[in-house]
Amino acid sequence: MLTLATLVFFASHAAARYTADWTSLDSRPLPTWYDEAKVGIFVHWGVFSVPAFESEWFWWRWQGQQPPEQICVDYMKKNYPPDFTYPDFAPGFHAQFFNPGDWADIFKASGAKYVVLTAKHHEGFTNWGSPFSWNWNSVDTGPLRDLVGELGEAVRNRSLHYGLYNSLYEWFNPLYLIDKKNGFKSQQYVTNKLLPELFKMVVRYKPELIWSDGDWEAPDSYWNSTQFLAWLYNDSPVKDTIVTNDRWGAGCYCKHGGYYNCEDKYTPGQLPKHKWEKCQSVDKQSWGYRRNMKTSELMDLPTIIKDLVETVALGGNYLLNVGPTPDGMIPVVFEERLRGIGAWLDVNGEAIYGSKPWRIQREDASLPVWYTSKGSTVYAFLTAKPSKPIVELLQPKCDSSTKVTLLGHQGPLTWTPISADGGLFVLLPELSQSVSQVWTIKISDAK
Repeated sequence: MLTLATLVFFASHAAARYTADWTSLDSRPLPTWYDEAKVGIFVHWGVFSVPAFESEWFWWRWQGQQPPEQICVDYMKKNYPPDFTYPDFAPGFHAQFFNPGDWADIFKASGAKYVVLTAKHHEGFTNWGSPFSWNWNSVDTGPLRDLVGELGEAVRNRSLHYGLYNSLYEWFNPLYLIDKKNGFKSQQYVTNKLLPELFKMVVRYKPELIWSDGDWEAPDSYWNSTQFLAWLYNDSPVKDTIVTNDRWGAGCYCKHGGYYNCEDKYTPGQLPKHKWEKCQSVDKQSWGYRRNMKTSELMDLPTIIKDLVETVALGGNYLLNVGPTPDGMIPVVFEERLRGIGAWLDVNGEAIYGSKPWRIQREDASLPVWYTSKGSTVYAFLTAKPSKPIVELLQPKCDSSTKVTLLGHQGPLTWTPISADGGLFVLLPELSQSVSQVWTIKISDAK
């Protein structure tokens, strides 16, 4: 009867028509693939990868904000002729070494289950041949290739889900600037550029995730967000699988949409009531590639693993960003990090993929411990190497049927209860040196 009831529930929602208002749209269940996936790779790539200075916001900081950022002004004066414009960087975005299969292999090896590529960042350049971005797209200039399509095919051939990042606003689009000057009472940009382009992108590439951004200057009513999402959920070719985030207009984030991003690199601190995602970047200073990045400015592997564990324990997904070079290479230091994550997930992935937050997410008895669960199985992540071979876990309640193991280690571990109310002492084997510095204890038949 439970199975039948579940089927009826999902059938009723599958047949539901969502109306263009947040009450209706927010009632849509999140497709299950997303919560099960847990780990994704974010890719910021565009014309901003050519100057590769400061961050992907280089154009705005050079010529948009007032006053401009002096370090960007000086960089241009020192390295480029006086009449050089930002669009002049586009031919340098040649991507001659871009091999989508190689990228997809790296992403697969990282243990990620989905990939999100920038289809269009705030600079307005599209990584596909958008008919609404004439001569400012990767097919007409620069690579002369459909980057979105090529990577999508390679990613899906490796059984990974594929999503696209799309900025709603464009810093210097003339139509957008007209609407902005009109206090967003007109919608020339939305009607003639944004929405036609979004519809075309969805129909052509059928993404399973749309990572919306660049929404904060105007309300969702200007962007026509609810109308677009109603079409996406009701009539688009991806209506049953599409996942969206929460950046659909000023005041929307952490309030409306599919899952919540809230702010960049958001960490809630306690278990939220709504599904969420943490987007994080290996380069702590930028999402796009920087030619002058330093090792001290990068997340090391133990920090990434601990960040991933904390995120999943609190019910989130972890979307880790890398910025490729303009010639189409993923910097070796980023690849090393991704393969390191994959090696850790090869051993510990059963405690991550498809897991659920446990009744207690964290404890600090003998050392910092995070928990996830699957049914009656509890996973305890040790995020520091114990100073002694016996670990104290206060929260799990065990009985004679409980079995305790260490993922990656053969055979059961010896354990004893702390008290009749719960808790256990676990005798660990000698822990091998691990670059990740995170180990997982599996407790079967625990409460």
